[in-house]
Amino acid sequence: MKRVLVVEDEIKIARLVRDYLNQAGFEVLEAADGPSALSLARAERPDMIVLDLGLPGMDGFDVTRRLRATSSVPIIMLTARSEETDRIVGLELGADDYVTKPFSPKELVARIRAVLRRAEATLGGGEVVRSGPLEIDIPKRRVTVDGAEVELTASEFDLLLVLARQPGRIYTRAQLLDAVRGVSFESYERSVDAHIKNLRRKIEADPKRPELVVTVYGVGYKFSDA
Repeated sequence: MKRVLVVEDEIKIARLVRDYLNQAGFEVLEAADGPSALSLARAERPDMIVLDLGLPGMDGFDVTRRLRATSSVPIIMLTARSEETDRIVGLELGADDYVTKPFSPKELVARIRAVLRRAEATLGGGEVVRSGPLEIDIPKRRVTVDGAEVELTASEFDLLLVLARQPGRIYTRAQLLDAVRGVSFESYERSVDAHIKNLRRKIEADPKRPELVVTVYGVGYKFSDA
């Protein structure tokens, strides 16, 4: 049974999410503030974290930042903040997805399942993709650069894999979203930019002058075929 840590200080929302996740077959852990969330995440190692941004004491951005220093556990942000900049900041910090309040509990469950599927996917048994210093071990979902392992989130790994499997092919942001989302709910295309920015910071020698994941201005991105 997959375990989901729900971090939410509003009791009614926390209970609603817990009940829907229990009905969907998940075990639920709960925390009502940032420090408790960090302690539970480190001690219990959940498979997924649903994280509210507006937490007392330490907000969801700070929790995500601290988690990402040591963990690639999938994170879905649950937030009343509707501003696009807040969503982009969350994605740039390493969140895999976000759901804006008020929300559909069924949609939240579907997004959780989609992110978990991406995190667990084992495509093409034994397949390894190599390009220069970069190596992607698909079954193990392991990425190395010059032999050193790089920790990627589920979304970052999936974006990299889609691009690297077809070097030189240009993907629009919409095509990349379709390739990695796994659900049909509308998403903001700028989230791709946030994940690409994080990805470059981890795999490129100079993220400001990327040589692997290249921008095709006015269109989208491609993986270098040089």
